[in-house]
Amino acid sequence: MASSLEEIIAEVLKNVTPYGSDRKDVLSLADMLTRKVREAAKEKEVEAEIRVEGSVAKDTWLREEPEIDIFMRVPTTMPRESFGTICLDIARRATEGFKQIERFAEHPYLEAKGDNVTVNVVPCYRVKRGEWISATDRTPFHTDYVKPLLDERKAGEVRLLKRFMKGVGVYGAEIKVGGFSGYLCELLVLNYGSFLEVLRAVGDWKERPILNYGGHYDGRGKIKKIFEEPLIMVDPVDRGRNVAAAVRKERLSEFIAASKAFLKTPNMNFFYPPEVKTLNTGELVNKINARGSKIVFISFGGVTAVPDVLWGQLYKSQRSLRKMIQQHDFTVLRDNVWSDEKNLCVLIFEVENRFLPNLKRHLGPPLRKKVECENFLRKHVGADSTVSGPRVEMGRWVVDVKRRHTDVVSLLNEKLGDGGRRVGVAELVSRAVADSMEVLVNDEALKLYSANPEFAKFLTEYLAGKPRWLP
Repeated sequence: MASSLEEIIAEVLKNVTPYGSDRKDVLSLADMLTRKVREAAKEKEVEAEIRVEGSVAKDTWLREEPEIDIFMRVPTTMPRESFGTICLDIARRATEGFKQIERFAEHPYLEAKGDNVTVNVVPCYRVKRGEWISATDRTPFHTDYVKPLLDERKAGEVRLLKRFMKGVGVYGAEIKVGGFSGYLCELLVLNYGSFLEVLRAVGDWKERPILNYGGHYDGRGKIKKIFEEPLIMVDPVDRGRNVAAAVRKERLSEFIAASKAFLKTPNMNFFYPPEVKTLNTGELVNKINARGSKIVFISFGGVTAVPDVLWGQLYKSQRSLRKMIQQHDFTVLRDNVWSDEKNLCVLIFEVENRFLPNLKRHLGPPLRKKVECENFLRKHVGADSTVSGPRVEMGRWVVDVKRRHTDVVSLLNEKLGDGGRRVGVAELVSRAVADSMEVLVNDEALKLYSANPEFAKFLTEYLAGKPRWLP
């Protein structure tokens, strides 16, 4: 197995670069699908310009995972609602025989999966540069911008960067991942010159890195005021857009950490992490119990929504429930979300303790605040909620009061019994929670673990608590 930096890069490049036969097959399929989309559009009387975009058009696709993006550029007179009706119908008809999944970015599009290939059929408007109506209108301009700048060597550097990002789990601008898009990878290579130079530069990135590759702005100050995201790459095609807007702070941090680690200790695991080996039930119980914490699983049935909407709702619900749990004095150590995007979703909150004492200490005002002290005493002296006190400690009034919730499980059951809308659970998630929620603690999740191989992998990784590229 390759061991030196040069050997590793050479081996990965060999794996990800398409052979002549691969190119022929993918380009032939792209031509055939382009023709089918054109014919289906004609049948629907839609005057669409059909183009292959993305990594296949720019020759930056990975041999192991070809992805063909076919864009329908429709007249600006077509209503946006038609993207989800007429344009989706065209896409479905053109990709009959493929497994079809409706996706959603700013508007619906179709993902079709065949044998070892993914096809995206995406509608956009046929506009002039800068006159954007939908977010996808820029894509043909991205292709036309990047294509002349990428020679064979640089295309290989992009492939290396994409494979590295996939390996360390930061590739993909969809909401589930919150990572780096293919176009952003291309711009990073164009900006820095090579895969290794990208990694070296990333290791030196400071807080909120700003990349102005297209040279739209004179200084960093104005860019900082325009964009608020953790990473900024000004789109050379549109000075008002941040190509890295989808990159969440944790994905950025993970990429920085992985880049530094790889340069220090090159390893094939960064590109191809080892498979997750799930535990048997005895090992799982031991792993969970050894932590000494309580892992609370909120499981519920599938949410009927396209993946980007589903993950947006799951993450919103996760944030709201974490806040609610903390407001009731439970210490959340970690939390996470898993879904098979069809039949099952699981929110995980790991807390220090399932149970809290019956009483909690409540600090009152300092003695020098006369009115506040009178109000405090009026509220707490003889009240049903007062366990002991009020008393003076360190120059202020203090009282011990009864907790309303001492069990995190009963807290969640109470707050989520009606779906949890009042505590910030997102609407679609709330409906599924109200219909089918179950709150499980520690080894009560064994049934879920045994019945769902993908959830088992997720929980095994969660318990390991470290990226797979670390030794």
